[in-house]
Amino acid sequence: MDYRRTNAPSNTETRDVMKLAEPVGNVYEMVRIISKRANQLSIEMKTDLDTKLQEFASYTDNLEEVFENHEQIEISRFYEKLPKPALIALQDWEEGEIYYRNPARDKEQF
Repeated sequence: MDYRRTNAPSNTETRDVMKLAEPVGNVYEMVRIISKRANQLSIEMKTDLDTKLQEFASYTDNLEEVFENHEQIEISRFYEKLPKPALIALQDWEEGEIYYRNPARDKEQF
């Protein structure tokens, strides 16, 4: 899933939680799955942003040479306008793109 091309809304919406939890049958397990996916996306977004901003890093300590880097500002603005990782994870959940498994439940089936 490429988070840069997601169709997730950038603001929150009211959703029927019970309907969202139908695939797993438990609201708390659904929230746990979505939160883990949101953490994965957050880490991925942060590493991408850090690597892009490292290209423009200035390692001089001279205070007189303070300048604005317009490319760096544009990259930061792009990442600020992206939907939050929780909203992207929720959109992935609704579209059925998240793979999940519960090892404790798998033991019970054997």
